Amino acid sequence: MKCRNCYQSNFIKKGKRNGKQRYHCKNCKCNFQLEYAYKAYQSNVDDLIKCLLKESCGIRSISRIINISAKTVLSRMLKISNQIKIPYFNKQGCKFEVDEMSIKIANGKKQNWLIYGIERETKLLIDFVVGGRTKENIRQLIDKILLLNPKRIYTDKLNIYPSLIPKEIHKRFQYCTNKIERMNLTLRTHIKRLSRKTICFSRKQKYLEAHLRIYFWG
Repeated sequence: MKCRNCYQSNFIKKGKRNGKQRYHCKNCKCNFQLEYAYKAYQSNVDDLIKCLLKESCGIRSISRIINISAKTVLSRMLKISNQIKIPYFNKQGCKFEVDEMSIKIANGKKQNWLIYGIERETKLLIDFVVGGRTKENIRQLIDKILLLNPKRIYTDKLNIYPSLIPKEIHKRFQYCTNKIERMNLTLRTHIKRLSRKTICFSRKQKYLEAHLRIYFWG
């Protein structure tokens, strides 16, 4: 038997609750018991949340399916996201596509965007930024791509890109961003909070960013 938090075996008994033995871990100072009545403590709950988040289920839908509270789903989503290690893309001389996708966050009338870039052949995500479609936000992504010595960077005709991308590697024409535009459709299909013409939206930016981290790298 191991601690549910640090997975070590250095623990002692610490009384009972509702007739069930509780334990105290000497390493992480965590109190736990072997069996819980609340389903959120089951070992497969995090995996279920990750799968359902990737299959267009909203927070309340996941809450009803797993039979746990919506607040617990949100807190678990943040916890899972914080544990994800973002893979480092280090392949040099590739071709990349960059695009912006409008999103809805309940923070007033301010327009928000998901700005992200992918490697053209493998469709691997390089990074993403959530916020306004400003030069500062787009620069964060473009600077990371430029560190990879790209052969080409394909974008739409947004007038911010020419000031950030060297002219010799920047390409803009009608069909140059087909793959990332198709990924936009996939994201709107698989992530309910990104769907258009629905009542679904993100209440806070941190939950959207956590959901995206789980979708891309979870």
